[in-house]
Amino acid sequence: MNEITYQPIGIIHTGFKEQEGVPIQPAGAKGVEGYVEVYSEYEQGLKDLEGFSHVYLVYHFHLSSDYSLIVKPFMDSKEHGLFATRAPKRPNPIGISIVRVVSVVKNIIYIKDVDIVDGTPLLDIKPYVPEMGVGDYEDVKIGWLEDNIHKVETSRADNRFIE
Repeated sequence: MNEITYQPIGIIHTGFKEQEGVPIQPAGAKGVEGYVEVYSEYEQGLKDLEGFSHVYLVYHFHLSSDYSLIVKPFMDSKEHGLFATRAPKRPNPIGISIVRVVSVVKNIIYIKDVDIVDGTPLLDIKPYVPEMGVGDYEDVKIGWLEDNIHKVETSRADNRFIE
């Protein structure tokens, strides 16, 4: 297979200067503020973004260098397959978070509910539109998280995925 490369389109800025202590999902980061600095050559792509309340931020886990296919995720004491978790150390260290858009000023997007380490390279931005999801959420299964999802708002990253 050919190598795939991406170039960052910006940098995500937050108050989290290190991995430990970061909320593990946006649900645990309610009210946490930050901003996205989109590089000037991509500024035009932000036109009309202020009309959306939420966006997906797709980013590179720049502090991850290796991975294991079996991990013990933050919200469980048992091991699970990597792809059944949202652990940050992955073969392709790509993260995704839905954050609230507060405002867009030139090439800066002010955001809330952010669970990302300061200095994280931004790969892409996509508007969040609930109606474009799968549609029928009544039969959604969340696997091993069924017994642990109540922990999402209070769980914080520890050192288990730190180099």
